[in-house]
Amino acid sequence: MAGTADATAEPPAPSLVHTADPDQARLDAAADAFRMLSDATRLHILWILADGEADVTTLTEACGASRTAVSQHLAKLRFTGLVDTRREGRRIIYRVRDGHLSRLVREGLNLADHIVTGEPPHS
Repeated sequence: MAGTADATAEPPAPSLVHTADPDQARLDAAADAFRMLSDATRLHILWILADGEADVTTLTEACGASRTAVSQHLAKLRFTGLVDTRREGRRIIYRVRDGHLSRLVREGLNLADHIVTGEPPHS
């Protein structure tokens, strides 16, 4: 029947490029994400998680922050939807929720490397 959605149709595949002009909702969502990235410890946690899953103990050792601080940052990242969790026995395993965020974190730290080392910019 015309105009009826096919119940067996696959949902659209996620895309790497989104061409919609930024409306207020998108600008607000991006600003919220950047706020979460504005803390060095959270940024370090996300950089580690961009390479794969980790638990609190692993993140604490890698970040050099206290377990309490790492746990609090993870709670914020989870609450804002930037990280997901899964249970493995008694451990909670964290992962970055979206590849866009992983790429954003890596690019931010690539930019920082240029700033710190004085390497010339490129396009």
